[in-house]
Amino acid sequence: MGIRDVLFGRKKLAEPKEDKLFALTTAAVTLQTELGLKSAGVAAVAFKPQSSGEFRSAFDDVDKLIEAVAQQCGSTVERSSDEYGFDWVKIHDPDLEDLVTTVHALAAELTAQGFGAQLLAAAFRFDGGANPVYWIYGFKRGAFWPFVPTGEKKRDNAFELELKSKLEGELPIEPDLTRWLALFDAPI
Repeated sequence: MGIRDVLFGRKKLAEPKEDKLFALTTAAVTLQTELGLKSAGVAAVAFKPQSSGEFRSAFDDVDKLIEAVAQQCGSTVERSSDEYGFDWVKIHDPDLEDLVTTVHALAAELTAQGFGAQLLAAAFRFDGGANPVYWIYGFKRGAFWPFVPTGEKKRDNAFELELKSKLEGELPIEPDLTRWLALFDAPI
């Protein structure tokens, strides 16, 4: 950011840090053996679309890439939008490594096309407990946090903190708890 940006109030958005996503595949062993949680075979990437034709054109290229990666990994992919104007790419695959690879490919391609700043988060669902557990990856900070919804706009903070303590040696965990945003309406 230059002096003109400071003077005129412009701020450049941070590029995503998608390279730490792969830590989830090694942490999956601990999730399963110590906590009985197994990948539900679904993940989703949230991003803020731009209305520009350039973004739509770039996303057409990304759609083609993701379809190719999904076919190679045996995954299925679908897109949707939510009530807040965010787009979601939902990936289905029984293999966690394939899910992470597909999410990483999407993030890398959007970044290569110049739209990395539009990436918000990726969510990976794990089942096996009383409630589903979501590991959310914030692209801007390059860190995960657990999210355990227990009902309508309610979450299990105690279990989330337990998950943090059990996995902080294996996953880059977001240290600022105020950034542990809930994704109650995530399509997974």
